Amino acid sequence: MPPFDLRRTAAALQRAALAAVEPRAAVLRHVTRADDTLIIGDRRYHLPDYERVFLIAAGKAAVPMSAAIVERLGDRLTAGVVVAQRGSGGETLQPPLTVIIGGHPLPDEGSLRGARAALELASRATARDLVICLISGGGSALLTLPVPGLELDALRRLSDALLRAGATVGELNTVRKHCSRVKGGQLAQAIAPAAAVTLVLSDVVGDPLPVIASGPTVPDPTTVADAEAVLRRYGLSVPVPLRETPKPGDPAFARTQTVIVGSNRRAAVAAVEEARRRGFNALLLSTYI
Repeated sequence: MPPFDLRRTAAALQRAALAAVEPRAAVLRHVTRADDTLIIGDRRYHLPDYERVFLIAAGKAAVPMSAAIVERLGDRLTAGVVVAQRGSGGETLQPPLTVIIGGHPLPDEGSLRGARAALELASRATARDLVICLISGGGSALLTLPVPGLELDALRRLSDALLRAGATVGELNTVRKHCSRVKGGQLAQAIAPAAAVTLVLSDVVGDPLPVIASGPTVPDPTTVADAEAVLRRYGLSVPVPLRETPKPGDPAFARTQTVIVGSNRRAAVAAVEEARRRGFNALLLSTYI
C-alpha cells in the first residue's frame, strides 16, 4: 500500500489549484493599499490625486472581484456598474455599486442595459478620475451593445451560427468586437482621458488579452477585414457595416494598466507546488493541453 491516499491527494491538488484563482482572493493578492496609496502590480496610485474612483465589472466573476475592490477602497469608491450573471450573488453588493444582471452564454436585454450603463459611467470620467475595470470570462455575452442597426436577436443568431460552424473563440470574438460598441478596446476609448486599470481573470488558454471577454479595455490587433474574412469562411454575413476598433498605439491606452490576476497557468502552478509539498516529483509540462 502506498503511504498516501491518491484520491485525497488529487482532491488536495484540485483545492490548491482552485484557491489560486478564486476571484476575490486573486484580486486582493494583486491590489493592496498603504494609507492613501493603492498598489496594483508594479504601479502606485495616490488616491488624493484623483477626484473620483469608478468601477466597471463584467463577467462570471464580476461579483467577488468587485467585493475585493470595495474592501480595498471603502468610501473612496465613488460609483460602479457590475454586470453579472444570474445567481452569482449580485444582491450582496451595495451602493455605490449598481448591479445589472445580463445573459450568459447568450446576451439578453440585461446585457444591453449593462453595456449602456458601463459606457455611460465611462463617459463621465475625466482626466482627474481613476477607473478600475474588472474583466472575467463571460464578459463578451454579459457586456453587449451591437453597432447601430444590428438587433440583439440578429447578433445572437450570428454568434450561435459561428459556434455551430466550429469557429474558434478567437474567430468568434474577432467578429463580436467589430459588431460592438464596447468590445475590442472601445470601453477604454470611452474611459479616456481618465486613468484606467484593468484586472483580468483569464478563461482563455495562453491568456490573450484581446480575446478574454473580447478585450473591452485593451488594444485590438484584429481589423474589420479580419472579421469579414471569418464571416466568409463560414458563409455568414452581417446586414450592417462593421465597426473598426482602436489599435495598439491609440491615445485611448496612454494611461492604462492591465494585470492578469488569475489564469489556467496560475492554477496549474499552484497544483504543482502542492504536489511537491506532499513529496511528489511534480513537473508542469504544459497548460495548453
